[in-house]
Amino acid sequence: MAGTQCCENPPALSSSSGHGSVFELRGLKTYVSGSSDSQKAILLISDIFGYEAPNLRKLADKVAAEGYYVVVPDFFYGDPYNPENMERTMEVWLQSHGTDKGFEDAKQVITILKDKGISAIGAAGFCWGGKVVVQLATSENIQAVVLLHPSFVSVDDFKEVKAPIAILGAEIDHLTPPELIMQFKEILSSKPEVDSFVKIYPGVAHGWTVRYNEEDKKAVQSAEEAHQDMLNWFAKHVK
Repeated sequence: MAGTQCCENPPALSSSSGHGSVFELRGLKTYVSGSSDSQKAILLISDIFGYEAPNLRKLADKVAAEGYYVVVPDFFYGDPYNPENMERTMEVWLQSHGTDKGFEDAKQVITILKDKGISAIGAAGFCWGGKVVVQLATSENIQAVVLLHPSFVSVDDFKEVKAPIAILGAEIDHLTPPELIMQFKEILSSKPEVDSFVKIYPGVAHGWTVRYNEEDKKAVQSAEEAHQDMLNWFAKHVK
């Protein structure tokens, strides 16, 4: 069940944020950044607040600057979680926006990217998106994945992982605490054929990589450290 940390520090959504553009991929509105001529693509899967979060789009632009074609789909179809709607709790919202549907949509996006001629694809998931990404990692259709402060994930999710996987966790996370992250690490350590990287960042809380305050230098630095670790993972495997 989702906890309050999922809802803390909600972003001020902006449809015009970012340097990229919004296109439709088979009916799915998608923020796109980077050159469409690139042979390498990165799929970013948002937290519950969706693809219009400015910090997420800023990160998409940052990834695109490294030479990737970056796509950030609106897996919630214009209906991100709204914490101000007291009548629609997180549990009610999730009934309409389960990660299983996100997984099916994500597979379609990967098919679209492959049809464009893209040869190497990575995916990163934040909070809600972390569950979708670990499901993607069970196939060989993706070159690498990164989970950033994931939610709704369990030890069993990692038993079938085939793609290189990085898990970036927060020290202060009631949803996926460090103890659980270490269990994930243990499972992955028993799979030497799968390259893995697990890191817990001290002093940060769930959501720190995309829901930070830009005025807080320390928060920005912690987020950027995780962003760089993510980029390093993709540089190693998505090529």
